[in-house]
Amino acid sequence: MRGDLKEASGRAAGKGDAHGALSPTLVAWLDQEPLQGRAVVDIGTGAGHLALHLAPRARRVVGLDTDAGALVEAQRQARRAGLANVLFVVADAERTDYRAFGQPDLVVAHLCMSDAIIAQAGASLPPGGALTFASFHTNQWRETGARSRFAYAPDRAQTVLEAAGFRVERLDVEEQITHFSSEADALAGTALLRPRWEADGRWKTWERFVMEGGRTLTRSRLIVLARRESA
Repeated sequence: MRGDLKEASGRAAGKGDAHGALSPTLVAWLDQEPLQGRAVVDIGTGAGHLALHLAPRARRVVGLDTDAGALVEAQRQARRAGLANVLFVVADAERTDYRAFGQPDLVVAHLCMSDAIIAQAGASLPPGGALTFASFHTNQWRETGARSRFAYAPDRAQTVLEAAGFRVERLDVEEQITHFSSEADALAGTALLRPRWEADGRWKTWERFVMEGGRTLTRSRLIVLARRESA
């Protein structure tokens, strides 16, 4: 399931931090999670940035993605870093039983989330296992007039997680609003997104918003840490 990751290519990069565009809140929460001796599954791993960040502290990390080309780069980066405990697998995270790669203790995802993934994590994790993710918040790119089908409001995320057997321990929203100085600046600043937004109908709404004086673009993420409850 790559829809979130494809849409995420237009997100703002981190402010010069070592984790690039990874959510700083997600990284901070995961840095507090004890991983020694534990197995991690990274959903929608892409080029493996989150998987490679976690691997030095974990027993094993398996990165799943449907993009085989991205996984080649992820494996190359793992070799360069001397990380032998990382495995990258071409797989559809919405239909894969994560226990096929060994019992996971933690499932993580960065901008690759859906109800089906939450359900698979709930079925795969043992009691006490954690699901930690950053998803799009419903305010993501609200100026385009279209909500991502992968976006979550906090209350809906909590409902879906509870239905899958999780207890939400931490929930936060990261929001960044970019302010453009002019119409030309706003259109130039979103030029890389234009082909995708034209394909899904967002560009006309965005262009109209800008031509009517709008000068902002909102990027918003929902960050969640949930724990699998006992049966």
